[in-house]
Amino acid sequence: MSSRTSRPLTERAMRIAESRIPELAARSGHEAYKTTLSRTGAVVVKTSQGQMVERRADGTSTVIKHLPLGKRVTPGVILKRSK
Repeated sequence: MSSRTSRPLTERAMRIAESRIPELAARSGHEAYKTTLSRTGAVVVKTSQGQMVERRADGTSTVIKHLPLGKRVTPGVILKRSK
């Protein structure tokens, strides 16, 4: 068991913690990408400049497909699924 006592989380502390989520997610995704290439030597597929690209551990990349332009979405907009 931990000797650390848990204090109630204040609204301010929760907002600060939540504001770090995008940064932590981006960092984790980048680390996973680098780890996959370095440890396994596997191929990683990602999008880059409107193209789907296959990247290898040796630094080479191959364009798999050109992607159509996506829609710009304003943050906070609620999207509904069409039937």
